[in-house]
Amino acid sequence: MEDLYGHLISYLRVSITDRCNERCLYCMPQELQEWLPHTEILSYEEMIRIVRVAASLGVTKLRVTGGEPLTRRGVLEFFRQLQAIPTIRDLGVSTNGSLLGKPVLDHGGKTMAECLRHYGVRTINVSLDTLDRATYARVTGRDYLPRTLEGIAAARAAGFRHNEIKLNSVLIKGSCEDQLIPLIEYAGEHDLLLRFIELMPVSTREVLSDDNFYPIATAKRRIEDHFGPLMPTPNFQTNGPATYYRLPGSTQKIGFIGAMTNLHFCENCNKLRLTCEGKLRPCLGSFLEFDIREPLRSGASDAELRQVFLDVVARKPKQHDFRDNYQPNRKMVAIGG
Repeated sequence: MEDLYGHLISYLRVSITDRCNERCLYCMPQELQEWLPHTEILSYEEMIRIVRVAASLGVTKLRVTGGEPLTRRGVLEFFRQLQAIPTIRDLGVSTNGSLLGKPVLDHGGKTMAECLRHYGVRTINVSLDTLDRATYARVTGRDYLPRTLEGIAAARAAGFRHNEIKLNSVLIKGSCEDQLIPLIEYAGEHDLLLRFIELMPVSTREVLSDDNFYPIATAKRRIEDHFGPLMPTPNFQTNGPATYYRLPGSTQKIGFIGAMTNLHFCENCNKLRLTCEGKLRPCLGSFLEFDIREPLRSGASDAELRQVFLDVVARKPKQHDFRDNYQPNRKMVAIGG
């Protein structure tokens, strides 16, 4: 699949639930979330069929997201079936990490991280905005920092190494300033790849205020004040929009994802998103979304579902709308992280 701007679409992010065990300010900034009815959520069988169709069109990379995907029952069997699709070469999961260390009783008490490794997951992205327990509880609405750190340790114990575990840290003014250096030191100590991400107006427009927004340029200057000049590493890529730098006198790399201030942010986009209720979204920062659940449940053939994908790719915008008075139409937790 190729869009109008020459991007080859090879990456599909699949949200399997809108439910989460945390309440992050930028993702689901309210306690009383109206969950989607179960009848509206795609079954695993429906998702597998959609993924097979996508794979037949050139998708080779999948990332399973939520909400918190590891809260959905039967998720390990879903990963087993994804692993069996021969043309999928890169299978990942995005999580808050709090369940990675949980023993899975019907898998002999192995940790969730060990089971994910067994079922072909190659990369784990963990949201970690702070190492301060009180700040973590305030930002996420839950006092789960110890669980998350235990989950990261469980992932390392399961055999995930370096670039296979990525820490995603959202920059929020008033919370992130004193955490930049500790997070870098933590990532270096545990051989993890850390990326700092600018706040985006996905869930509510109000979250992107002058009181909250902290640009990556400011974060980079603060980091350089401590470590010295960061060294660009243009040849290092991880299938995403991050720009990576190496710490001086070290092999450790850190990344910056600047959707708001990087004017070239969308130039190499190769992804689509499937929401848990069956909407295909060609861009996170756009209202555009297209229903694939209705034709799927109405008996559409694989050829007809392939055409849905091709029609969505043909509508993929050149760049996101976040800088142009973007008004969110749903919470990030409902789109898929």
